Amino acid sequence: MPNIVVLGAGVSGLTCALLLAKQKGNAVTVVAKHMPGDYDIEYTSPWAGANVLPMNSDKDSRWERRSWPELRRLATEVPEAGLHVQTARVLRRRADVTTTGNLKSAIADPLFQFSPWYREVMDDFREIPAAQLPAGMHSGCEFTSVCINTAVYLPWLVGQCARLGVRFRRASLSHVSEAAVMGAHGAAATARADVVVNASGLLACRLGGVMDAKVVPARGQVVVVRNGAGGVMPTTSGCDDGDDEVVYVMQRALGGGTVIGGTYMKGNWEANPDPNVAVRIMKRAVEIHPELTGGKGVEALDIIRHGVGLRPLREGGVRIEKELIDGTWVVHNYGHAGWGYQGSYGCAERVVELVDEVVGRTKRESKL
Repeated sequence: MPNIVVLGAGVSGLTCALLLAKQKGNAVTVVAKHMPGDYDIEYTSPWAGANVLPMNSDKDSRWERRSWPELRRLATEVPEAGLHVQTARVLRRRADVTTTGNLKSAIADPLFQFSPWYREVMDDFREIPAAQLPAGMHSGCEFTSVCINTAVYLPWLVGQCARLGVRFRRASLSHVSEAAVMGAHGAAATARADVVVNASGLLACRLGGVMDAKVVPARGQVVVVRNGAGGVMPTTSGCDDGDDEVVYVMQRALGGGTVIGGTYMKGNWEANPDPNVAVRIMKRAVEIHPELTGGKGVEALDIIRHGVGLRPLREGGVRIEKELIDGTWVVHNYGHAGWGYQGSYGCAERVVELVDEVVGRTKRESKL
């Protein structure tokens, strides 16, 4: 029975543990410093919005292409998971489009590209007629998407894992190799794992044996309000308040409130909300989506809380590969920046493939 330790209990780690546990014969243990129910600046997943807005390029779209069908299924068939269907509205500002009709170089996010790859993937995709565009917008599109109540979904993932026999251990590790001796199932305490899945997220930059200097925080500040968003999740290609500030609105399922944001501050570790930024966030949200307050302005927002999360941004993109560290195979899965939820199942499928390669190699070598 392969003994597998998953390091990290964010959405990436839990989804990997779930898919690995669904394979009969795997003994899976999740080891993490933070677990669902915790709120800590090092633990990104609880702070996420979270919704599905495809962000990868076409060549790297496997993660989101493979995740979308499962997230859509959960939203329509498994209400207790904490997802619900919403309409995504993606808007390109005139200020972000050149006179020739192309996006300016500053808009690198594939979400805002013209004729995006995801038009063939996301349900009910349509271009928004010019007459229906808000003031200041050049063009846009809409499609069926989902929004996730992270406070419900993360514990649901834990429950699904537990049902399949996954064990959970709290630990604060300084080196990835320490995880190799923390997953023994009915064996000696010194038994080593066959594979460690490294889903340490932002902490991959500080984890011994990994110390990935390409990983930095992309600080996201949000305001969560009680106001409803009317089933629409708008986002724009930019804003006038700076390149590190962004605009989005999303209403979480099961009474989770509406998340409005935000910021994308690379390299910023500040955990405390900035009140001046919060005012700008709320002002932008009401301007782009006046339905939030019925046209009554920022003063009509009913605030639940202010929050800050640190996205695990990695220069060069997500790292999903295997590596031999101190005699144990490690399968890395970190660096998802702001698309961890919407790519979670696609990335976890690749992790399972890599784990299968390692276990197969181990079995062959053991016969020699």
